[in-house]
Amino acid sequence: MFIRQNIQTLRFFRTTPAMRCPYLPHRLETKLVTELSGPDAISQHDTLTDAGFRRSHHFVYKPLCDGCRACVPVRIRVRDFEPSRAQRRILRRNEHVHAVESQPLATGEQYALFSRYVLTRHRDGDMADMDFDDYRAMVEESPVETAIIEFRDDSDDGRLVGACLVDWLSSGVSAVYSFFDPQDPRRGLGTHMIVWLANAAARRGLPYVYLGYWIADSSKMAYKRAFRPLEFFGPDGWTELPTT
Repeated sequence: MFIRQNIQTLRFFRTTPAMRCPYLPHRLETKLVTELSGPDAISQHDTLTDAGFRRSHHFVYKPLCDGCRACVPVRIRVRDFEPSRAQRRILRRNEHVHAVESQPLATGEQYALFSRYVLTRHRDGDMADMDFDDYRAMVEESPVETAIIEFRDDSDDGRLVGACLVDWLSSGVSAVYSFFDPQDPRRGLGTHMIVWLANAAARRGLPYVYLGYWIADSSKMAYKRAFRPLEFFGPDGWTELPTT
C-alpha cells in the first residue's frame, strides 16, 4: 500500500510510442516514463525501484505493453544468497580480477570494451549504434547516487575486462548496465560481477541486488535465474521466484 500511494503522487508525463521489442520476436514495446528531478529525486528513485521501475539517465521507466506482461522485475535477496557450486568455480577462475569503484565518469577504455561487448552480444539492438557521447551520457547523466565499477585482470597488466554501472539505493544496489570482454565466455565475467555486487551489498548491510527485468522466454535473460533466492515483483508485491 505504501508503495502504491507514493507512486500515485508522482506525475507520469508520457508513455513512449510502441517500438520493436528487443527481447521477444513479433512483439511491440511500450514504456511508462517519468523524470527524476528536484530535491526528492533520490527518494523517488528508491520508491519506484522498489515498485519495479528501472533508471536510464534522468528517467525511470516500466514496461506497459499492450497484452504482454512478460518483463518481470527481479532482485537477489542478499542475506540468504550463497554462491552455487558453478558460481564458486567462476569466482576461482577469476581470482586475479579485482574491482575498483569510482565516480560515474566515462573513459575511452570503457567505451572500447562496451562496443566490443554490444557488437558481439547485442548487435541487433539499439545500443549497437551508440557513439562515445551516447555512452558518456548513459554513464554520467544521473540525479541519484551512481557509481561505475571496473573489473581489472591483475594477471594481464590490469587490463579492463568488465564494468558495471550501478545505483546505490537505501534498499540495495541496482545493476543499471553491465558489460565485459566477450572473447572468453567460459570465464563467466557477468556472473562474477553479480556475485561481487551481492557481496558489496552485504558489506553495506543492504538487503537486495536489483537485476532489472527477467523474461521467461528470453534466452538472454536466463542467467538471472541462477541467483538464489530470487524475488520477482508482481500484483502482490515482491515474492520469491519458484526454483522450477
